[in-house]
Amino acid sequence: MAMAGSARVAASERRAALGAFLLTAPGMIFLGLLFAVPLLQLFALSVEGGTTEWYAKVFADGLYTTIFLRTFQIALMVTAAALLIGYPVAFFLATTTPGWRALGFALVMLPFWTSVLVRTYAWMIILGRNGIVNRFLIDYGFIDRPLTLLNTRFAVVLGMVHVMLPFMILPLYSAIARVDPDFARAARGMGASRFQIFRRIYLPLTLHGVVAGVTLVFVVSLGFYITPALLGGGKVTMIAMVIEQQVREFLAWNFAGALSAVLLAITLAVFWLLNRWVAARVPPAAGQGR
Repeated sequence: MAMAGSARVAASERRAALGAFLLTAPGMIFLGLLFAVPLLQLFALSVEGGTTEWYAKVFADGLYTTIFLRTFQIALMVTAAALLIGYPVAFFLATTTPGWRALGFALVMLPFWTSVLVRTYAWMIILGRNGIVNRFLIDYGFIDRPLTLLNTRFAVVLGMVHVMLPFMILPLYSAIARVDPDFARAARGMGASRFQIFRRIYLPLTLHGVVAGVTLVFVVSLGFYITPALLGGGKVTMIAMVIEQQVREFLAWNFAGALSAVLLAITLAVFWLLNRWVAARVPPAAGQGR
């Protein structure tokens, strides 16, 4: 009897695994054809002829090293700003009434209904020398001459945060909504302050959501092109802009492939280190009642 039951369980697990494979197979094939294959072709171009001279050029020229560092700095700034803004918003959405939650989600999802290009042009109008911000400050006597807001790193970070904020809020909301509210009630009953409740209850139980949001925003921010190209005005160059320039202006597919491969390798290394850190320090999600 026991052996027959074990056999049935094993057969059921095999069927479940086969079903999961069949469900994911179309997506994996799609990614393989439209992502993995072109990526491998680009990598092959970067080592065409069996040489690594294009990779040597990436690291030998201080210009490209500086651009890589700037790209990662901007991605970190965008990620930090999105986290600082997104966590309170996600907490509000997870703990408020259904009516306010519906309104909040409508506002969070609103950027998805508008093109990134349109939103970027809107920021150009707001931050320009004769834009809304400068006109307001001048009209009310705060400044005598327009501030240089456009074509700066500040403008690039602001525009990217606006685009990436929903990608931070959604995983944070999912994590916060699963925390049992009885934990906070019990802590308040024992005299814990709001900060202690956040630090000892919400933060540990939602750290997986924080890591998911941080990873998503950081990785996507590394490949931004439209927003830094327009809001930076050519003065704030990120690595995606350089790769596009190498292909469009110089037809240097080999060098563009090397730059892309280096960016991908660094991104995967950061992602791997972050996962190792999470596995070592973050306990499995537990105590989440919803």
